[in-house]
Amino acid sequence: MIGFVGIAVVFVMVFGGYLLAGGKLAIILKSLPFEMIMIGGAALGAFLIGNDGAGAKHTLKDVGKVFKGPKWKQEDYRDLLCLLFELIRIAKQNPVALEEHIEAPGESAIFSKYPKIQADKESVDLICDTLRAATMNYDDPHQVEEVLEKRMEASLHHKLHSSHALQTIADGLPALGIVAAVLGVIKTMGSIDQPPEVLGKMIGGALVGTFLGVFLAYGLVGPFAARVKTVVEDDAHFHQLIREVLVANLHAHPTNICIEVGRQNTPTHIRPDFNDLEEALKSLKQDAA
Repeated sequence: MIGFVGIAVVFVMVFGGYLLAGGKLAIILKSLPFEMIMIGGAALGAFLIGNDGAGAKHTLKDVGKVFKGPKWKQEDYRDLLCLLFELIRIAKQNPVALEEHIEAPGESAIFSKYPKIQADKESVDLICDTLRAATMNYDDPHQVEEVLEKRMEASLHHKLHSSHALQTIADGLPALGIVAAVLGVIKTMGSIDQPPEVLGKMIGGALVGTFLGVFLAYGLVGPFAARVKTVVEDDAHFHQLIREVLVANLHAHPTNICIEVGRQNTPTHIRPDFNDLEEALKSLKQDAA
């Protein structure tokens, strides 16, 4: 919702200020379709040149994150800690019983309690692969942590592609606006024999290209790129929590300590409340009793 509010504020302030200063929209509206064809079309073409099909689809899909925000909410982090608590407790009590959950998470009674997490293949694979490695005596905490770190870095790099692609377009839009403006000036020079009032309108139309390129770059596309990057980085904390808890488990800490390590390493704005989490864990213990 705040994304729509931001866009509205940008348009109202820019064009409202222009109108209050005595400007007229007629010349902008008259030139806008042609300038958009040149600038927007060139930006789209450059975007397609710089990205493959999968990258283009990924970027267009991620634009929705500007309005939806992060996928994982505070309650999802609480559910993740509860899920990890149950899995670690089973791993400590009966490692053999853990296999049915990590080998077939789609059919696991534990994973099914948390459908949103169960539906996220990347999170489930990260949990299961790490726990599976522990059962194979691949239990050097530092080595596992390094493997997880590299894995998450690669994943984050891939997910940030959309932000980089949008920022590249934002960086190029002012120059494309200048290209459109230069073409407008060339057109004007071809009509140099026209009266001053006609030439004035033609020059004004040419300058719309410069305005549009800068406006789109710094008023829309650039902020979109920054927002996508912020959302992706926020969602990355979900996987970082998995790493913190499972590595703490490899250090042979008690289950409750492992969960608290994960909770403490979660950013404040999405960190589950201690008392709420404690109540949720108590409920799980009672159900298992």
